[in-house]
Amino acid sequence: MTGRESRDRTPGTTVTTPGLCSVTFRQLPAAEVARRAADAGLEAIEWGADVHAPAADPDALREAREACDRHGLTCCSYGSYFRATQDERAAFPWIARAAVMLGAPRVRVWAGGTGSAAATPQERGETVAGLREAARIAADHGLELALEFHSKTLTDTVASTLRLLDEVGADNLRTYWQPPLDASGEEALAGLSRLVDRVSAVHVFSWWPGNHRLPLADRGELWAGVFELLNARHVPMEALLEFVPGDDPAVLAREAATLRRVAAHRRGPLPRGTLRQDTPAYGAHSTSSY
Repeated sequence: MTGRESRDRTPGTTVTTPGLCSVTFRQLPAAEVARRAADAGLEAIEWGADVHAPAADPDALREAREACDRHGLTCCSYGSYFRATQDERAAFPWIARAAVMLGAPRVRVWAGGTGSAAATPQERGETVAGLREAARIAADHGLELALEFHSKTLTDTVASTLRLLDEVGADNLRTYWQPPLDASGEEALAGLSRLVDRVSAVHVFSWWPGNHRLPLADRGELWAGVFELLNARHVPMEALLEFVPGDDPAVLAREAATLRRVAAHRRGPLPRGTLRQDTPAYGAHSTSSY
């Protein structure tokens, strides 16, 4: 069964396309990642540059694209690790060409390697300049850019992310969103509500506390609120599963079913049987992270 045949979406209820970040299963070959995504009813993949689609490996890029085509999936973005530093700028044209080879309309990039509170004005200025140059090159290739919304970068807070987007001032630069580590559901949703007009996709996972990985349904109230905000905009975007519990391919079908169900959420009662997102006693932290 292909992804197109196994979709479980209610027409007219959601503007989000359910997908998968390939880094979720770094241990699997690209063809297997695509097959499992399609079998789980997902529709898109963000190929990661670290394992499945290195920019300097045309054979790997071709294999990833063909895997999507074979299973009826869209490559929605190229998950690069470009941080817009002075040393990395010369590499971005290769990254842009790799995205084109994949058929990806967007490249995910990172906003430096220092948190917004610790970054010096010079460091911030260099990151802004690097992102501005990358955005120009991306535009020349018909691509968009999206910032990883992540700790220890200039997108570690909503305020810094909005400031950075304005500082770069590129029409083809937007941002991703994901729940900040250890933020309560209320805090995460308040931040997303400020950022939502500039979000191009969301990375979907349930971690609590810290980076302890839970089934997606265990933060059902949070994700219902997220998709209520996203669906209210009527702007198509991707919702990409990332880092499932135990890196276990066997749980993908369950997590994808939860994603499709909660992505259709609109105003009304929240899903029953979900744990509160701020419950403190979930057990030991996972040792795995980004």
